[in-house]
Amino acid sequence: MPPKTVKSNLDIGEAIKNRRNELNLTLAEAASKAGIGIKTWSRYESGESIRKDKVSGLCRTLKWKALPETESDESNSEFIKECRKSKVWSPFLQEHFGELVALSFVIGSDLLLDQLNEDLSALSEMPRGTHIGEVPASVLSSSLPQQFLMRYDYEFMWNMRKTLKRYRENAPHTEKVIAHSVLDELVLYLVMEESRFLMEEIELDYDSEDNDESYIYWKDWAFDIFDDMDIVTFLYSDIFILTSDDTYHFDNWFTQQFYIDRTKEN
Repeated sequence: MPPKTVKSNLDIGEAIKNRRNELNLTLAEAASKAGIGIKTWSRYESGESIRKDKVSGLCRTLKWKALPETESDESNSEFIKECRKSKVWSPFLQEHFGELVALSFVIGSDLLLDQLNEDLSALSEMPRGTHIGEVPASVLSSSLPQQFLMRYDYEFMWNMRKTLKRYRENAPHTEKVIAHSVLDELVLYLVMEESRFLMEEIELDYDSEDNDESYIYWKDWAFDIFDDMDIVTFLYSDIFILTSDDTYHFDNWFTQQFYIDRTKEN
């Protein structure tokens, strides 16, 4: 799916670089503040196009109200049309939760896959056992549950990407989207959250031909898949310090625990 972008050029790239230097920010510091990878920031400074969902973080980091003399190269309606053609569009999500939820999955899974690829690339160049908290400009280091930060090494991130790819590959074909493990829940939750910025912009212009009310549900669709909000309660609320026998402790993230037909095991 072609990403929604704002056109850039060498002049804008130079302006980004000059402003970063004015603020005495290193590449790593600027990228971290903007929530993108160092390589991505470097591409912006070289004049490459900028993904629209990254503009807010970029401007916030540079203390700009907007990028100079840029405009979107496509309307929201055109962007939605492109998403409908995506190979990871989910008819199940569209039918049961509405078009905006299916759109959220496409956008969020694209963004999360990009972030996983960047972190895996960075980890691959570091010593074995390095966790993403040690990566200079990891986006996901602040998105994942902090209690287990030092467990997120290359192998874990690879498995996380594998889980995301499974959902993406199954999206056009699977009758139902199900989370059987904590890792499954975590991936779907992050997909929902990663889509939030761009979805909030799209929601303002959204005009459904069927006049559906999917705009009401897209912000919480992952919790409807799980039938609860336990992943937030146990992993993001800081209310609980989990021990190894707790369902949501890292040691149990790969175990299939939810919506399992035990009769098939006998």
